[in-house]
Amino acid sequence: MSAESDIEEKLSSFFKQEKYRSLIASSAAHRKQSIMVDHSDLISFDEKLSHLIVGEPMKYLPILDKAAYKQLQVEDPEYAATISEFKARIFNLPYKIPIREIRAAHLRKLIAIDGIMVRASDIRPMLRVAVFRCANCGAKYRVPQETSRITPPERCARCMSRRSRFELIPEESEYIDFQLVGIQEKPEDLPPGQLPRIIDVGLRGDIVDLARPGDRVIITGILKTIQDREPETLRKTSKIYLEAVSIEAASKEPETLMIVPEEEKIFQEMAKDPEIHKKLIESIAPSIHGLEHIKKAVMLLLFGGRTKQYPDGTKVRGDVHILLVGDPGTGKSQLLKYVAMMAPRGIYTSGRGSTAAGLTAAVVRDRTGGMMLEAGALVLADMGVACIDEIDKMRPEDRVAIHEAMAQQTISIAKGGIVATLNARTSILAAANPTLGRYDPFRSFTDNVELPITILSRFDLIFVLRDEPEKERDQMLAEHILGLQSRSTAITAPPIKPEILKKYIAYARRIQPELTPAAANLIKEFYLQMRSIYQQTSTVTITARQLESLIRLAEARARAALREHVTEEDVLDVIDLMKRSLSEVGIDVETGKPDIDVILTGKPKSMRDKFVVLLDTIRELQEEKGYAEDEEVREALREKGLRDSEINKLLSRLLSDGKIFSPKPGVYRLT
Repeated sequence: MSAESDIEEKLSSFFKQEKYRSLIASSAAHRKQSIMVDHSDLISFDEKLSHLIVGEPMKYLPILDKAAYKQLQVEDPEYAATISEFKARIFNLPYKIPIREIRAAHLRKLIAIDGIMVRASDIRPMLRVAVFRCANCGAKYRVPQETSRITPPERCARCMSRRSRFELIPEESEYIDFQLVGIQEKPEDLPPGQLPRIIDVGLRGDIVDLARPGDRVIITGILKTIQDREPETLRKTSKIYLEAVSIEAASKEPETLMIVPEEEKIFQEMAKDPEIHKKLIESIAPSIHGLEHIKKAVMLLLFGGRTKQYPDGTKVRGDVHILLVGDPGTGKSQLLKYVAMMAPRGIYTSGRGSTAAGLTAAVVRDRTGGMMLEAGALVLADMGVACIDEIDKMRPEDRVAIHEAMAQQTISIAKGGIVATLNARTSILAAANPTLGRYDPFRSFTDNVELPITILSRFDLIFVLRDEPEKERDQMLAEHILGLQSRSTAITAPPIKPEILKKYIAYARRIQPELTPAAANLIKEFYLQMRSIYQQTSTVTITARQLESLIRLAEARARAALREHVTEEDVLDVIDLMKRSLSEVGIDVETGKPDIDVILTGKPKSMRDKFVVLLDTIRELQEEKGYAEDEEVREALREKGLRDSEINKLLSRLLSDGKIFSPKPGVYRLT
């Protein structure tokens, strides 16, 4: 007993330190029932004692709580009298155990794990101290409940009968909040080809509801077991679960914690290099040959712009979205896989294997029959990059799930009685294949790609990768691939190593660049100049959406060089990139004029003009005789200079859009 009282004495003096006295006083002022105890403070106070607490937490944690409560009685005796227990919640253990490396040796020890919370149950009251009444003589007993089953007293002390029946008195018993959550391994820690593992964690008292699905957390707790049951008997094996002592939300930026001052100096030196952007571009996917403009766009996506929130609560996203459309074998998937690996929080998924619930959040039934949320890919990629390959192969009803994440950066769920909004502040890098296998330059962009306009208009940059034979380029590509495959020729190393690049990106994302007046003026001039084309061609070349995209991209470029201000050079560079994207996509194939409506409405202006001519012709004929005959319509359109192939295309499009209908063969009417 003396050893235990020694330990109690020691722990009491631990809480008498200035730091913990003020912590306990502020906890009492805020009416909290626990304080956070840093394990490193325990180590520096008494190393042996800190090992005892980790090795036998079931024995020593109650003593620690008792010592904290004692100190609370000194700091605030009035508040101490109103509560029955005060918890000391240990955090910051020296090392965290990966979820898949938890073994039987860790049972009944204090361990720390970190992962992603993927589900959380409702909060339920749990018996802490049960009050029983003896059915024979009415004597009452208070019994603390330690196990998962309710345990009554063994016998009644008053009537001494072993056969006494005890009744539970719920209104006099004490309850505590309880919540069961699932913690899953982080995607970046997952060994290739393995399914992520999940551990159940029980939260009690004031640590319930501190985190929600999709958050990254570090949990310190005692590893316990629950015996597996068959209908009649107990089995030899057990299921493990963690009883949490403390929970802390890991930093939202995964790499922020690990950047030391020496590395900071290296980064500042790197940023001073006038060639920094070139070096960054060359360091992105060095095994893929060429595609400089796409690598530049990917670089901007990795750094991202500044997220803004206006006083009225409106948010403007800072994340950049990019779509790559291209022929097979142009290296799209390879680039996506690389970005998912490089991004501080990257997730790769393919269109065919993704459902709406898998991308956003699923509502699942927990063991007790209640409903809870399980986070999907876009929620897990919060503050990171989601790479979606073959986005055109997704089922349309699943693809709708991406809309909200792209524009509002949240995911709203209303299913099975659960109404929730989760954060999905993620950049999206998507790849799609042309409808007919190869990209046809003589058809408009929307005809080449089976993607709805609502999604296309939300991408900041769209690029087309064409696989056209060209002697010089083909020769360089062949040499590059052969150089990668054979060992005789040394492959050039990227200017910046991947592990440094990853940290550099995380470091740069802390900077919040501002537009300088000169840079803002350049963006405004470019926007007005592009809009003025409308006077000559009556086509809309650029909209406010592209204006916002330009600002985002310019901020990202300034961030890449660790600058606080966006310069004119940044703006000119991203204007070139935007022009290239618009020239590949927002162009009316028939007239060769720029026309952003190709992406925003799905029909270029020249096509819309022809639709108007056709509808007017049918309307005139219909007013004369109540309907329009096929031959008459064609004759009238030929006189206006339209070819037969165009007329067929226009008629079939209007019929499929439901603008006209055919009451009998060879006859048209307006709907």
